[in-house]
Amino acid sequence: MGHLLGLRVSNRSCFQGLCLAISMTLLLFASVGHAETGPFAGLAGNWSGNGTISLGNGSRESIRCRARYSVSADGNRLQQSLRCASDSYRFDLSSNVTSQEGQLSGMWNESSRNMGGTISGTARPGQFQVIVTSPSFSANLSLALHGDRQLVVISAPPGGQLTGVSIVLARAK
Repeated sequence: MGHLLGLRVSNRSCFQGLCLAISMTLLLFASVGHAETGPFAGLAGNWSGNGTISLGNGSRESIRCRARYSVSADGNRLQQSLRCASDSYRFDLSSNVTSQEGQLSGMWNESSRNMGGTISGTARPGQFQVIVTSPSFSANLSLALHGDRQLVVISAPPGGQLTGVSIVLARAK
């Protein structure tokens, strides 16, 4: 007979069963800890896809996009790069965003137009609602994550060069 954690163990199979139970409990706690990662955890990696862009002159064009998301280990910080192009329009957007208790904040930059500004919004599991602003531009952005697919919708007020974008991205394999 032996002792384990102050418990008296009467035979080898009971000892092995107790070890298995302790191992399973530790795995359960590890899984629960992993489930508590931040809202950006599911975005990490490379994505690509297609969509539609609506321009201020009333025209709509097909657009092709590539995105890269780098996410911190805790899932609460995101660095994003999004490049999109249509026949007559291109944008190259980068951002750094932090989540704290579901509130998003950060900075963005669009390099082809030398524009930048702030990001604010909210995060819920698989959904992000964001407002991007600068001195000369403001838009609403929503992102919905569904497994290995995401839908990105950007809407801007009328009168600008860009009034809306809708993109479906798939995780690159």
